Amino acid sequence: MIAVGLRERKKTETRAALSAAALRLALEKGVDDVRVDEIAEAANVSPRTYNNYFASREHAIVAGITATRALQVAEALRARPSDEPLVDSIIAAFAAQYREPPTEALALITSAPALRAAYLDSVAELEPPIADVIASRLGKSGQGAEVLAAAVSAAARLAVQRWVDLRPSGLVVVSAASIEDHLREAIGHLAPALR
Repeated sequence: MIAVGLRERKKTETRAALSAAALRLALEKGVDDVRVDEIAEAANVSPRTYNNYFASREHAIVAGITATRALQVAEALRARPSDEPLVDSIIAAFAAQYREPPTEALALITSAPALRAAYLDSVAELEPPIADVIASRLGKSGQGAEVLAAAVSAAARLAVQRWVDLRPSGLVVVSAASIEDHLREAIGHLAPALR
C-alpha cells in the first residue's frame, strides 16, 4: 500500500516538473523554439519518460496551468453554499477562474493556436474533482457522477471556446458576453441532470 502511494507521488512530481519546465521554456524562448528533449533535460528525466506523460509539447506547456485550475475549481465548488442549486455552484466556480486578469502564461496560450487547442482539451482534467463534488452533493457515486462531470467539462470547454474565439487569421477575439454568460448557457443545458 505504501509503495503505491510513493509511486503515485513520484508520478505527480515528475508530471509537475515536466509541465513547469515546459511552461518556463515556452515563456523564455517562445513556443516554437521549445523542444521535447530540452523539456526532459530541464526536468531531469529522459525524453522517453517525457513521452509517458505528455503527447505533445503543447500539452506539457498547458499542464501546469490546468492542474492549478482544477484544484481552484474544486475548492471554489466545495466552498459554495450546500443549499445553492448545484448548477449555479458549478457555473460560479468555473466563472471565478476567468475573472482575474490574464497571466503571462494564459496570454501565451491564447496566442498560439496549438496551445489554445491543448488548453481547451485539458478542461477534461477538471472531471475528477467535479465528480467528487457531484457525488457528495447529489448522493450519486461511480459512473453517474463521472458522466455528469464529463458533461460539465464538455459544456465548460464549449463555453470557453465561444468566449475566446481564435480566428483563422490568428486573431484572438474575446466575446462581448461574459464568460459567466457563456457558462450559464452551456452548463444550463445540464440543469435537469444536476438536480
